Amino acid sequence: MIDNICTAVSVSNIHDFKLFKQSRLPIKKETNVKVDTGYLGINFLHSNSDIPKKKTKLHPLTKEDKLANKMKASARITVEHVNAKIKTFKILGEKYRNRRKRFGLRFNLICALINSDRRFGVKC
Repeated sequence: MIDNICTAVSVSNIHDFKLFKQSRLPIKKETNVKVDTGYLGINFLHSNSDIPKKKTKLHPLTKEDKLANKMKASARITVEHVNAKIKTFKILGEKYRNRRKRFGLRFNLICALINSDRRFGVKC
């Protein structure tokens, strides 16, 4: 289970991995980071990361690779569920029409609500 939701925001549209590199979030070495294939190259930044194997035109995935990718996806689904909960607040799903200055604050408050929901069983 995920301990905390850690957030980083940017001024414009930016890829998740680029934002991750720019944010320089401190991650303990013993923490196992579970990511999708959009984070190719995270092994250079954090050695204890779990990334699925990609197939190429010349090297298709074996049955063992497919099974390993399925296990990694089933472990990563908790992160996707948190993303879905954040999107129910519509702060990410629609155009943000309030002051940009307060976006980070509001986003962190929503994540705090979701953290309390996951810890204490409170429904948002």
